[in-house]
Amino acid sequence: MTEIVLMKTANILVPHDEAAAEFIQKMKAGALMHADFKKVRNYQFHKKYFALVTFAFDQWEPRGGLTYKGQPVAKNKERFRKDVAILAGFFESTVNLKGEVRLEAKSISFAQMDEIEFEALYSKTIDVILSRILTQYTRDDLEEVVEQLLRFDR
Repeated sequence: MTEIVLMKTANILVPHDEAAAEFIQKMKAGALMHADFKKVRNYQFHKKYFALVTFAFDQWEPRGGLTYKGQPVAKNKERFRKDVAILAGFFESTVNLKGEVRLEAKSISFAQMDEIEFEALYSKTIDVILSRILTQYTRDDLEEVVEQLLRFDR
C-alpha cells in the first residue's frame, strides 16, 4: 500500500509532492486504483513540528564517549523524535519476547494522528525540549527560532 498526498485544483486531483508525482507517473494509462480518502492535517504545521524537532536535535549533545560493544554510538534523529514523543506522553506500551515492557512512540502519520492530537503533541514536545535540552530558552524564544527556520525554508 502506498500513501500519497493529492491536492484538488479545479475539478482534478494533482500530486502534492514528488513522491505522489512519481507514483502517478508509474501508473499505466487506464489503470484502475482504489483510494481511501482522508482530509490531510495541516501540512505547514507538520513542517513546523519537524523544524522544531530538527532544531532541538541539532542542539542536543548526548553524553560523550558512549560505546556499544566497543563501537562508538551516534545520535539518530528518528530515535530522538520518538524519544521526545514518548517523553511527551505519546506512546503505546508493548512487550517483547523477553517479557520486557517497551514504550513505542505513537505514529504521527496523517492517517494515524488527527489535527487535535497532533497539536497536543507539538505543545508537549516544546515542553520536553525546554525542560531537557534547550533549558536556557523560553517558549517564545523557541517558537521564534522555529518560525525563522520555516521562513528560511521557503
